[in-house]
Amino acid sequence: MSDDLKPPTWLKPMNKLVVALGRLGVPAGPSQVLTVPGRKTGQPRSTPMTPFEHGGALYTVAGYPGADWAANARAAGTGVLTRGRRSRRVRIVELTVDQSRPVLRAFAEKVPVGVGFAKRSGLVTDGTPDEFEALAGRLAVFELRFVEPHP
Repeated sequence: MSDDLKPPTWLKPMNKLVVALGRLGVPAGPSQVLTVPGRKTGQPRSTPMTPFEHGGALYTVAGYPGADWAANARAAGTGVLTRGRRSRRVRIVELTVDQSRPVLRAFAEKVPVGVGFAKRSGLVTDGTPDEFEALAGRLAVFELRFVEPHP
């Protein structure tokens, strides 16, 4: 599998739909929307994702290597996580390769929608914890730490 994997063509329109539903206060399944400033323009960039709890912390995983939202999150270090009409400010902390391994294993078990996406994208074959752990260093993994309620 190559690290220059491109997102599927349907992803951008689907993300726009999920973000639009969120702005209306309608949660779309387990997804939430992370908004961070773009690293080049500084304009807010909103991306749906499926954060999950593991070991008492909240994490999210990039859907493919080199994801733009991950680069923006990495550069910003903070953002706003929204589900429906509820928004909270978060500090975004990228995990090291070793720190990401157990989180990626948990992702395989706790985020079925993410497993399906990874299978359709060709990142994994079966979606096992071992396959996801092997993606450490290829997929960005972030811890999301709530810092304060967002107005």
